[in-house]
Amino acid sequence: MGTATFIENEQEFDTLVANESLLVVDCTATWCGPCRLVAPLVDRLAEEYGDRAKVFKLDLDSNKEVAKRLGVKSIPAVLFFKGGELMQTLIGVKPYEEFSNAMEQFL
Repeated sequence: MGTATFIENEQEFDTLVANESLLVVDCTATWCGPCRLVAPLVDRLAEEYGDRAKVFKLDLDSNKEVAKRLGVKSIPAVLFFKGGELMQTLIGVKPYEEFSNAMEQFL
């Protein structure tokens, strides 16, 4: 896989949450500076864990309803879903180890 791809819409998001055992979603926006710092870390997660989890990005400007539903008020926000349930949210720029430790916790 290599890089995290963007979720296109709310329907795709709902399908992924319902069907993937472990799903990681990076909530981002093109105008968000800190999001650009997190993006390569999320791509690295996709590369390292792509065989055991699905890693995606979600542009909140084009998916406002999803953001509202999830209560995302600050970005970057990386959400970890296991079995369809939101298990953890990491907000802000973090070292890669925090993201990978969260991933390991849910595998």
